[in-house]
Amino acid sequence: MSPNRTNRESFIMLFSDSLPQLWLSYAVLSLVVLITGYFAVRLLPRLPRLVLVGVVAGLLWMVAPFTLPLTDPGQTYSGLAPAIVVLAVGFLQHDGGQMATALPLLLVGAVIGAVLGVLGWRLLRQRGDDDEPKGGRGDGATPRRRVAPGAQGSDRSAARGERGRRGGKPGGRREPVVN
Repeated sequence: MSPNRTNRESFIMLFSDSLPQLWLSYAVLSLVVLITGYFAVRLLPRLPRLVLVGVVAGLLWMVAPFTLPLTDPGQTYSGLAPAIVVLAVGFLQHDGGQMATALPLLLVGAVIGAVLGVLGWRLLRQRGDDDEPKGGRGDGATPRRRVAPGAQGSDRSAARGERGRRGGKPGGRREPVVN
């Protein structure tokens, strides 16, 4: 940023210049793709889901250099673009050089995304938020309610919610009790 430019002018340049706006819209759209993709593969267990979303994120967010010829003879434009776009344009233009540059970077992005997906799974697993039910009953059945130690006879009926008939809170509701 030049010293003569104010913050307001810099903000206006962000939206008047097409490249920052293009990158911003690409980032927002890729986040939409990743979030909807994560929810679309909800039927998968967490590890393959996070690895798949990580691979797609790596494919979307890895950048690659490109060179395009301009209309003036001998002049070119060089820059950075998403590697998937560089690969697609190289394929459509039958430009093996562009494809040879973009494909390895695209594969590196996919591997980095997969590794980050596995690391995310391990972090969530250590926290105890895994999708598998805890309690050792792998059948998915709901666990039984626990009765407080020492609760017997009529006290057990109170623990099961039958308190409403005996003068407790109306509708069988009860307040939590800390023992």
